[in-house]
Amino acid sequence: MLRQLLIRGLLPLLLCVPPFLAAALVLMCIPHKALAFFIDHFGMMEALILGGGAALFCVQMFLCWRSLRWRGTGFDDGGDRWLSNLAQAAEWFPMLGLIGTVAGILEAFAAHGSGGAIQPRDIAPAITATGAGLFMALVNIMPTWVVLLGRDMILLLSGTSAQPPGDAP
Repeated sequence: MLRQLLIRGLLPLLLCVPPFLAAALVLMCIPHKALAFFIDHFGMMEALILGGGAALFCVQMFLCWRSLRWRGTGFDDGGDRWLSNLAQAAEWFPMLGLIGTVAGILEAFAAHGSGGAIQPRDIAPAITATGAGLFMALVNIMPTWVVLLGRDMILLLSGTSAQPPGDAP
């Protein structure tokens, strides 16, 4: 009984930690100069991407935790549809990043004028939006993955078999 309580009560909370750790690990692996460049060239598009991505991630993590909790004879699947829809929204972030990149390149061309070749340092700030978009896409696909694997792990460890959706009393 205590074993099932720990597996069904504590494990869902513990399974919600790896996405936060994975995001922190990715940030730690970014070279210091690249991170400093990103911070120095942080603009409105990056704020939109990171702010929207962080908000989406927090909502998904709450739904992830709820989806891993055991209720009665099965998992709390009330938020599954929302979690699935929000996970699909992660696809938007690379596109937003690409829009920011294109806008940055156009801005570099406009600032440079018609004279001479454009140097890479003039276009480099445009890439920050792409980086932000890719990071938010990566972070926002993790919660659904945690639910899929976490439910199987909880069932395996608790010795409970899953009840098929149509067999509910």
